Order: sequence, then C-alpha cells, then structure tokens
Amino acid sequence: MSESLARVRASALRRLKPPSRVPLSLWIEENMRLPEGVAAKTGRVRLWPFQKGIADAISSPAIERVTVRKSARVGYSTLLTGALASFIANDPSPLLLLLPTEDDCRDYVVSDMEPIFEATPAVAGALSSDLDETGRNTIRHRKFAGGSLKIVAAKSPRNLRRHTVRILLIDEEDGMEVTSEGDPVDLAIKRTMTFPNRKIVRGSTPVDLETSTICREYEASDRRVYEIRCVECQEFSEPEWGHIRWDKGNPGAARWACPKCGALIDERFKLQMVSDGRWRATRPEIVGHAGFKLNALISPHYNASWGKLAAEFIQVCDDPDRLRTFKNTILGDPWSETIDRIDPEELFERVELFGLSVLDASGERLGIPADVLILTAGIDVQDDRLECAVYGWSRAGTIYALGHFVLWGSPGDIAVWRELDELLATRWAHPLGGKLGIDAAAVDAGDGGWVDQVYEFCWPRARRNIMAIKGMWGNRPVIEASKGKVAKGTLSGKGRLWVVGVDTIKAALLVRLSRHRETIHFSKTLSLNWFEQLLSERRVVKKIDGKPVRKFERIGAQAAEALDCTVYAIAAHSAVAHIDFDNREASLKGDSGKPRRTLSDMARSFNGGP
Repeated sequence: MSESLARVRASALRRLKPPSRVPLSLWIEENMRLPEGVAAKTGRVRLWPFQKGIADAISSPAIERVTVRKSARVGYSTLLTGALASFIANDPSPLLLLLPTEDDCRDYVVSDMEPIFEATPAVAGALSSDLDETGRNTIRHRKFAGGSLKIVAAKSPRNLRRHTVRILLIDEEDGMEVTSEGDPVDLAIKRTMTFPNRKIVRGSTPVDLETSTICREYEASDRRVYEIRCVECQEFSEPEWGHIRWDKGNPGAARWACPKCGALIDERFKLQMVSDGRWRATRPEIVGHAGFKLNALISPHYNASWGKLAAEFIQVCDDPDRLRTFKNTILGDPWSETIDRIDPEELFERVELFGLSVLDASGERLGIPADVLILTAGIDVQDDRLECAVYGWSRAGTIYALGHFVLWGSPGDIAVWRELDELLATRWAHPLGGKLGIDAAAVDAGDGGWVDQVYEFCWPRARRNIMAIKGMWGNRPVIEASKGKVAKGTLSGKGRLWVVGVDTIKAALLVRLSRHRETIHFSKTLSLNWFEQLLSERRVVKKIDGKPVRKFERIGAQAAEALDCTVYAIAAHSAVAHIDFDNREASLKGDSGKPRRTLSDMARSFNGGP
C-alpha cells in the first residue's frame, strides 16, 4: 500500500471513529450555550461544583440509575437539557423525557430545549421536524440521526405504551398521579427493559413524605449528600436549615453555623465553601444507583442567599400552606402531616363570640370580627336541600368560620335557588362602619343529578364570582379552570366549570386545625354536630398499582356537609385572593373603592384567556 493511500485510509478511519467519551460536565461546559431569554447569564455554561457530580453520574456507563432529590434554584433543568443534547450528539439512541402535564411539555420545548439547542452548535439543527408515526407534525416527537426524542406528559400515560427507549429522563415525578392507565413512572421504566445499557434519570422536588416516590428512590440509592467545607475548621458538613442563624429583626445578615466547630460564617464565604465541597455517598456499598440530595442553601443564585431565604422563611413560617412550599422547594424536604385524630368536642370548646349579626342565647349580637375583609361561601347540593358555609378572611390570612345555613327544598325547585341568591346577596354590618357581602361563592356541581340546575344558577352570576365547581382528589391545584367550555348538560357552552383540588385543601385544613390553630377561628353559632361533620374524614395512604397514594376517606357513615362546604368556601377565596385590602378598608369606612377581581380575571390568570 502506498504511503498516500495509507494516509487516506487512516484519515477515513478517524472520521468513522465515534467521538471519545467525555464526562457530561465537561461536554456541557465545552459545548452548551444559553441564549438570551432563557437565563440571566447568557453564553457558555459554567456548571456549579455540585452540578458536575450529578452530570458525570448521568454520563457514567457504570451507573444505570440516577436519582436527584432536589430543591428549586439548583439548575436541574439545565442538566436535563445538557444531558439530552449530549446523548443526541455523542450517544444517539431512543430518548424519552417524562414531565407531569401537557403544558409542562410544551413549555419545556418552547422555552428551554429549542432555544438552547439552537444556540448550541453541537446540536443546532439536529432535531428534525419530520412527521410523527401518526403522520402529524409535533414539537414533542423528534427524530435525529441514530435515534429519536419523545417528550411525554404523565397525565397521558397511554402514550407511553407505544415507545421503547434506552434513555429515560424524568422531572418532577412527585407531581405525577396514578391514572386508570397505571403509574406513569412505572410504565415509562418498563419501556427501557429491552436495553441492557439503559439509563434512568429521575429528579423531583419532594412533596409528601408518605407518598413521595423520589424520597423512596433516593433511600434505595447510594444516598449522596453535598458537603461544604468550613473556612474556619476545614471540616466538611451537609448544610441544613437548622444551621442558618440570624439576629432577631435582621434576617438579611443570616449566617451559617458550622456544626463541627460552631463558627458563624458570613454569606461572602459561601461560594468558596461550596466550590471546596464534595459529594459523599453515605451508602457506598450500593452500586449502579447514584442518589443525590441537595437544597437551595448551596445555590449560588442571588435569590438563594442565606439572608433572602431567612427573610422568606419569616414571611411563611406562620402559614402552613406557604411553609409547606418553602420546605419542598427551598429545603428539598418532603412535608409530613402525620396528624392524630382531632376531637370535635375540643374544637367545639374553641368557639368565639362572633357571627353574622345574629343574637346568641343571652341576646348579645354576634358581629363580624374587625379584621375580616373578605367573605366567601361554599355550597353543597343535596337532594332535599342546599347547605352553605360562610367564611371570613383577614389581611393576615386568618380564617373565620362565620356561619352555616341550611336551605330546605329540592334543587329542582326554583324557590330554593332564589333563597340562596338572597343569602349570597346579603350585606352584613362591619365594625369599620360599612357593610360586607359575599365576594365569591363556589357551588358543587359534581354529585347527583342537579348539574344543569347548578349551571343555570351560577353562569348568569359569574360577574358576582359565583362559580360552578367540581371537586377532584389527588395532587391538584386548589382551583383551576376546566379546559375550554363545559361540555355537559343542556346549558353546555354557556359558562365555565372550575375544578377544585379537594385533597389539597383538606390537607392544609388539617394542618391549620391541629398545628396552627391561631389561624382559624369558629363562631359560637356553630353546633357540635357541625364540628363532627368538619372532622368526618381522615387521611389514609393506600397503594394504587403499587404506588403509595394519599387519599381522604369517610369515617363510618358520618355526614360531611360542613367539611364539603368549608372546602368549597376555601376554593372560592382564590377568586378574590388578590383583593386590595387597603381599598377594601377604605370602602368600608365610606370611601369609594376600586372594582373587585372577577372570575373572568381569574380565568385569564389560569388559562391565558377567557
């Protein structure tokens, strides 16, 4: 063979040689670019020290599973996008990304993946816009040389049955629910079974301790923790919220107390300690499954400074709903609501001298508390009556159970709806001098055969924030507009149905009743039976398709109208949650006020349009 031919042959062989395997962290920093509009800092990606360990585990052929139990503000989405780009450029194969909802999928593709891929030369133009297997164009099913990428919503698990994948990436799995099709996470993992070199990456902010799958997976891994190095004693420690200290009234100067030497370390040393940190496996005997636990205390983000986090904590520490979010999203910890059974008689003993301008047994008038500035109502529909609970809300978020009304009559009789209309139009005297009426009401349209009657009552009164609602169990928002117009009943298309996350509300209510009692108060007009109904359900954890799921179930044959009405009244508060309290106080004192927020406003905030 001539020398020139040998050179040509060697050159051709070099071109056929696959790219050398490099750690994912190195590939991301050498190749990945962040364009404007995606990140505050644009240009070449520079990974934080703790991100590098996670990235390299994702690319390691010795590790089949990677589990990331995380908080927000730690750059997990950047790692996911970098992993997808690297696999497409260097290790093409069938890829699947599983996200909770269709909206999550679309937002990720449009706001993250496409702009970053376009800005990254190594994968720019790599994804085709070819037709999918059904012959339609789709932004979530893409082909590339040597493989394909599917981005699938967990709420549509039947889509998983059509795919076989080698690389599976999952984000926010604790927000995914078991459906009639099964557990979407398990279904997705089964699609990787035929590949001996599969890779499964699972990441999520934990939600509830009893049902968290990301916590369960992390416990099954080698359980790595990120330890920062103290600038005083040079020892390594995992930073925890209990280590953050600040002087009363000065959270902005919060410092980290080293658990080894006790030194109080200023924020200015944080970046150095994180850079000198390390991942340590607490169960090194586990092979092939790398687990990472991290929280926002190690994040270099400006909005994750210890002072800012301390200030956030002060704002939420007395509000169980917001405290739960802080624990999940900032500390990366699951929320535990292990609550003993609450005694109805104990709650009954807590009644106070207030109400809706009624007389008690001694003839004393019970009025609205002075700090109540919003009224909401929840209405339960039964075959022979309507039941209505009225709640008051203060500027500080304190809730007052003001009264409960029973309106007798069949929902098929217009007279009972007229009576409800009069009740919801009532205005009660307020201590500030004016009168206060119902700002929003939620009427249950989900049970029985009275759906059309509920729609007929609610839809013409939408401007008064009177809404038809349907309660659904599971990990859902407190309230959200149904997709499009209602498609049931003879009045189809004339109004909107609102979906209420009843389990979400009941869980928060139990916390208020047991741990934060000062945030909920009860009128003396409420009977012992009302409190028995309020506590008529208990929370249980059941396994559905092998996955632990938290649900509420009825205790015996106890009636539950008080609980249902309370849940609906809390949901109705979302329609007026952003009310201008200063304006409301001025209005009650006799000054003119601004128009209140309507259901149309809330529909736009939820769905981007009426």
